[in-house]
Amino acid sequence: MRIRWTFLPPNHKVRRLHNLRRCMESKNRVIPTPYPELNSVLEVLVDSARNILGANFVGAYLQGSFAVGDFDLHSDVDFIIVIAEELSDNQVDALQVMHERIYCLVSPWAQHLEGSYFPKKVLRDHVERGKKLWYLDHGARSLIKSEHCNTIVVRWVVREKGVLLAGPPPITLVDPIPVELLRREIMEVITGWGQEIIANPDRYNNHFYQTFIVLNYCRMLHDLYTGFPGSKLAGAEWAKANVGPSWSALIDRAWDGRPNPACSVRRPADPEDFESTLKFVKHVIEESVHYSSQRA
Repeated sequence: MRIRWTFLPPNHKVRRLHNLRRCMESKNRVIPTPYPELNSVLEVLVDSARNILGANFVGAYLQGSFAVGDFDLHSDVDFIIVIAEELSDNQVDALQVMHERIYCLVSPWAQHLEGSYFPKKVLRDHVERGKKLWYLDHGARSLIKSEHCNTIVVRWVVREKGVLLAGPPPITLVDPIPVELLRREIMEVITGWGQEIIANPDRYNNHFYQTFIVLNYCRMLHDLYTGFPGSKLAGAEWAKANVGPSWSALIDRAWDGRPNPACSVRRPADPEDFESTLKFVKHVIEESVHYSSQRA
């Protein structure tokens, strides 16, 4: 994940974004979020992608926190765009230009988009997970190839909670996800990523990653126990109630540390909090292994 600074473009871009917002409201389109400025950015994204892709465009959807709930002004805007077939070289080139243009819109939301272009066949069947897709990283201006969104969890969220921006209902695009398959992937991430964090802690020793790790391990343990993906806030509250009171202060500080990621990624983590975060990761791994062994 790359975090970038946000700069204000010239005034004519401010007027352009306001005009786009009024245009969207006048068309009586579905309003996907409670933030008018974000809705305007999403309209630019969807309309521009549809114009570039033509018949290859199937649909566009929000996933992540804007789908599962508890989003706020600090949330990433996670999207997927579904395509009929793999992108052609010409389409990729045009989309690169498009994403650079959207990044430069006046709204800070334009710098917080994150998502992938899913071929319809790949999205439908979970056996296609792990295949690299064209992906826009958070804070990025251009697409790269990544497996980031090609997971069981993303498929579940799109199918069960996805917010429709354009196209058919998302439930028609993804096959049902068995809960044990979902749990298995969550367990893989808890242990695999945890081993990476513990083996290479210096890579994560900044304020942004320290808080990010705590909240994500709360959420993953919540999801493992409940059998469905929840929000970071739901995970944090669940963990405070279920993992033990000794972790509550660390979790609260992690939640309070979410604003201004562009600054926090450049600031070293508090040494005591970072040490506690590494212990928390180990604790969650132990809890998840214990829980999984009981279910076996």
